[in-house]
Amino acid sequence: MTGDEEATRTGSVAFSTPAGSEEYLRARPNPDGSAPRALVLGGTGYVGGRLIPRLLAGGYRVRVLTRTRERASAAAWADRVEILVGDASDRDAVLEAAASVDVLYHLLHSMSSGAHFAEADRRIARNVARAADEQGVRRVIYLGGLHPEHERLSPHLASRREVGEILLGASTPALVLQAGVIIGSGSASFEMVRHLTEVLPVMPAPRWVRNFIQPIAIRDVLHYLLAAPRIDAELNAALDIGGPDVLRYGQMMNGYAVEAGLPQRRIASLPVLTPKLASHWVGLVTPVPRQIARPLVESLQHDCVMRNHDIDAWIPPPPEGLTGYRRAVRLALGRIELDEVETSWVDARMPSAPSDPMPSDPEWAGRTVFVDARRKTSAADPAAVWRSITQIGGATGWYSAPVLWALRGFLDRCLGGVGLQRGRRSRARLAAGDALDVWRVETLVPERLLRLRAEMRVPGEAWLELGVEPQGTGSTYRQRAVFFPRGLSGRLYWLAMLPFHGLIFSGMVNRIVTRSEAESAPEPRSQPDSATPTSG
Repeated sequence: MTGDEEATRTGSVAFSTPAGSEEYLRARPNPDGSAPRALVLGGTGYVGGRLIPRLLAGGYRVRVLTRTRERASAAAWADRVEILVGDASDRDAVLEAAASVDVLYHLLHSMSSGAHFAEADRRIARNVARAADEQGVRRVIYLGGLHPEHERLSPHLASRREVGEILLGASTPALVLQAGVIIGSGSASFEMVRHLTEVLPVMPAPRWVRNFIQPIAIRDVLHYLLAAPRIDAELNAALDIGGPDVLRYGQMMNGYAVEAGLPQRRIASLPVLTPKLASHWVGLVTPVPRQIARPLVESLQHDCVMRNHDIDAWIPPPPEGLTGYRRAVRLALGRIELDEVETSWVDARMPSAPSDPMPSDPEWAGRTVFVDARRKTSAADPAAVWRSITQIGGATGWYSAPVLWALRGFLDRCLGGVGLQRGRRSRARLAAGDALDVWRVETLVPERLLRLRAEMRVPGEAWLELGVEPQGTGSTYRQRAVFFPRGLSGRLYWLAMLPFHGLIFSGMVNRIVTRSEAESAPEPRSQPDSATPTSG
């Protein structure tokens, strides 16, 4: 058994993931003996959420700039970092965040920010460059993308190249690490490969999926990001990083199939499948919505492989070597099996999703509001009801009318929404900011209240509240659906859904209470068989 296999089966995957405390990754103190300060933009994202605890383990002081404090505050590392609330597209916010910073990590990508993503990326890059120059930041580190030279790039790859050029053109030394497809539990690229392989024995695909890709394991990306601040020289360069394997997409699918114990898949090349059509198709077949699927699909139009290995002169590979593709898949599957997915693409907020919290008294403010409120007294103790509440969604489902929920999720995917396939990152844990199928956790008060905000496509704004309060020796379960209609279409939508609400919401109340009572009921004592003699 290899170290990786043993780590996966015993739950100790740290063997294969840099902890940040390794001597060759630890922070080097400043000349005055103080620990260097790192500013992370994108700290609640897939890569940033994994980088921050390792920076802390390596001796860095960490500052995070985030648009919503609740999301960052829900992270396990929240009480060990400095959290600033602001938008990276706001020059003053970035300037303030960069004060007294030694190294700045730029991990933001507007991959799902709609038609104006390139302008958003450009604005943020210019803000970062100016702030770093004005505040005397020692180094900027940006995670870009592998791309060929002298070719017309897809819009998202072109944007990443432009961001790198903006940072390299500033006075502050920048290190642009250009990575390809990132493989790890919860990454959008991995989930796309995973679901395409598991769902489709034959995959219809464009001809350009035969182009070459050089995937890299998330653990190796973290290795390079952690080692980058230790470069002493005034290095200002874009360097390619990648794993040891160069593969076609079909080979990636079949490599996954081997590790997952599935038959080999056939790839049927279709010359008429454009990136736009392919992203719609991927959005229906996999949990990855088309806003995220499209840039991933478009990048497959190019051979995205390392052009050189100049990175080795500045940052040697990990002592145990770079992670091969199948080994990376094996580790990712192990994380999923153990329910230890650190971060996931599902927690990325969709650009069309509203972010303002639910008003405390909308009717007083003159807004039209529709409410479906229900409650039920239960013999179950509050803790049992709370467990049922926090297990909702994902594989558990929504406790009622699964066909209606599935239909609503499918319609949402057809309209470009996230749908039910997004699931949840952890089967056992929820936190503010987590995605939950077509919802997002807006507020979580332990043992009391779970408030979800809808990210589905609806003509208005919607919330779902589930709560519990003690009642004598039992409890009272409370449930409330709140909808702010937008125009006539919003009012008609609510009226059309009323018959279904009667089935869905009443079923949720009854099933949650029934399940909670079953879980909290004392186990009956087993009676000894009268025909069997007992001793003592």
